[in-house]
Amino acid sequence: MTQVTSNPPDGTPNWLDIGVPGLDRAKTFYGTLLGWQFQDTGPEGGDYNLCTLRGEPVAGLMANPADQPDVYWWNVYFAADDCDGLVERAADAGGEVVVPAMDVMDQGRMAVLKDPQGGQFGLWRGRSHPGSRIVNEPGSFVWNELVTPDTAAAGEFYRAVFGYEVEPMPGDMDYLVLRRAGDGRYIGGILGGPGLVLGGGGDPVPSWATYFAVDDADEAVRRVRAGGGTVDAEPADSPYGRSASVRDPFGVPFHVMKPAPEPGS
Repeated sequence: MTQVTSNPPDGTPNWLDIGVPGLDRAKTFYGTLLGWQFQDTGPEGGDYNLCTLRGEPVAGLMANPADQPDVYWWNVYFAADDCDGLVERAADAGGEVVVPAMDVMDQGRMAVLKDPQGGQFGLWRGRSHPGSRIVNEPGSFVWNELVTPDTAAAGEFYRAVFGYEVEPMPGDMDYLVLRRAGDGRYIGGILGGPGLVLGGGGDPVPSWATYFAVDDADEAVRRVRAGGGTVDAEPADSPYGRSASVRDPFGVPFHVMKPAPEPGS
């Protein structure tokens, strides 16, 4: 388990949120699956809901704006001590600015970008809200990976923006792992593929996918189905844990994973 009390170093995943067409249905689904409770920020906060574990925020949930495309996905944000500077760096590296750097009340400063292949992600510089306060335990995110057709080009872009160390995973899989600059901590991966079919359908697009930690991957899959979701890939074991690829009732893809025990634990 990791309890987060301040802004993590640049490039660390530090928040997730999603817009869906049915808030009540989403709360029932994710609350049952991940044990979340919900705190509505009210009209002043655009009725943005904080998804909480033990009273601590781990993600955000909102109604998809009526004027937005009928497509839904989990959007991952990365820590950005200098949000404006990282927006410029991303643009210089060939990225697209979707939402320019802006303040969110007293909560923090954010931006939304796309990498050169179209993978969308956000930046978050916390003030009163540093982001996800619990990570790497059941009910919170444990891993994030980009699915994109050109892993080498994607690796170069994210290295240019965040200074990551980028290295191929041993074996035949087209997969790069991303290490945080300085301490070398693993923070995510890049998987070769056409992308993901997002909630709402359409063609695959380069996208970041989130792994949520659970106590039991098989039980989580049962809850997904019982809650109106679907399963793309049944639970399977790997050296990193037991995981399954699933979708919520709106077709949003994500993974549930029982992480393997830490060495020596």
